[in-house]
Amino acid sequence: MRSPYWLFVALILLLAGLQYRLWVGDGSLAQVTSLQHQIAEQKGENERLLERNRILEAEVMELKKGMETVEERARHELGMVKEGETLYQLTE
Repeated sequence: MRSPYWLFVALILLLAGLQYRLWVGDGSLAQVTSLQHQIAEQKGENERLLERNRILEAEVMELKKGMETVEERARHELGMVKEGETLYQLTE
């Protein structure tokens, strides 16, 4: 009768060890949930960066293909005017 009792105790201890690992140890449910949340955040960041890269790539291609974009940037960002044009600046 002694043998089944120790087997029962051993099985209970084994079950407790497995439960501990499931809830608290490495690879626990809390850790898995945390990692899934981090993955979702990283995917969102990656999508945002991919969209920014697409916009920058389109801008680079436009700058390479024609002078219209270069001229527009020179006018707006640097305040340049074309030869023969007159700039009128109104102040209040």
